[in-house]
Amino acid sequence: AAAKAHNVTVVNSPLATTVAVAELTLSLMLSLVREIPRADASMKAGKWLKKEFEGRELYGKTLGVLGFGRIGAAVAARAKAFEMKILAYDPLVPATEIIKRGGEPVSLDELLAKSDIITMHMPLTSDSRNLLNAAAFSKMKKGAFIVCAARGGVIDEEALLAALNEGQVSGAALDVFATEPPGQTDLVAHPRVIDSPHIGAQTVEAQARAANDIAEEVLNALDGKPLRWKVA
Repeated sequence: AAAKAHNVTVVNSPLATTVAVAELTLSLMLSLVREIPRADASMKAGKWLKKEFEGRELYGKTLGVLGFGRIGAAVAARAKAFEMKILAYDPLVPATEIIKRGGEPVSLDELLAKSDIITMHMPLTSDSRNLLNAAAFSKMKKGAFIVCAARGGVIDEEALLAALNEGQVSGAALDVFATEPPGQTDLVAHPRVIDSPHIGAQTVEAQARAANDIAEEVLNALDGKPLRWKVA
């Protein structure tokens, strides 16, 4: 609103980071079910704990995707290579479009009840804030895994901590937090939580795409040409 009031054009580059975030999501998912960070830490500590690391496979599991836009659909496409079943919930995307993008449209409650792993890909809005709360965790399949590389605030972090401690959730991988940096909270320090410092878009390729997209938009704006991604 302030930019518009001063006649300043605002653009963004929404497509630049899709691949980077989707790949990080799969990285977090694999790290979570195979306990790769803990295995690495034990090796660096001079330990050989082979028998402790009996992980899970992604093969045959049900992946619930909350938010089936560009990134959610990109995650689903990659998850299908692991022969996962894809359930999708997104009130803003028509069921026909969800099917076209490779997901099975379901209600939020059905996704929570049937998913082995739940991954979140939506912006933080009044509707999505604390979407995963105590009530949602209670509806999940016991022992589900949570992955979030979306926005901090879409998960009630206190409720997630309680669900982890109660065994309702087997583990979580978080790239985003309600407060960033979050500090050494009980959730960050939890042994069954994998943390990363909001690095979803932090690849060489994604940053190069973003820079190129924005440069092209600036040139188009200066030349009076139509803009692909005008925000204001």
